[in-house]
Amino acid sequence: MIERRKHLTAREVEKLLAAIKGSRNEARDRCLVLLMYRHGLRVSEACGLQLEQVDTESRILHVRRLKGGLSTTQPLRSDELRVIKGWMAERSRMKPMGTAFFVSEQRKPLHRSTVNYALKHYGELAGLPVAVHPHMLRHACGYALADQGADTRLIQDYLGHRNIQHTVRYTASNPARFERLWR
Repeated sequence: MIERRKHLTAREVEKLLAAIKGSRNEARDRCLVLLMYRHGLRVSEACGLQLEQVDTESRILHVRRLKGGLSTTQPLRSDELRVIKGWMAERSRMKPMGTAFFVSEQRKPLHRSTVNYALKHYGELAGLPVAVHPHMLRHACGYALADQGADTRLIQDYLGHRNIQHTVRYTASNPARFERLWR
């Protein structure tokens, strides 16, 4: 039976990434999933990502938020830089037209339906108990940041939420926020 949950756990994201290994679009899809998860990207933000937004030299990602969100500049971690470089090497062999960061096998900007299909497929391969869709990675990011002890305002800024009511779901249900009380 498939669970009705709107996010993935950190362990499920790891399983999703493992399921990508050996796939036809492994370099692209590993990079896509990792960046969507780590930076809380919406599917349209990931598909709309441009080459100039990914600065491997400075180790930063310029995130242009949609839906009226606040755009941010975020650091790229070592493992992210590795998958980005792997994808960029593959992308350059494809010789795509344009400046889209993620491209399809047809060398055109990646379409959201392709991402939806790929994540559903990888979720099934990974044996996850939920039907995986792209927005689950954004929610997984919020919950992972809360689990790491990030406060609500920091998560709000990181995800680009204008209204904090969209952010409180991540910290309100996290019992770890009470651990420092009564010491």
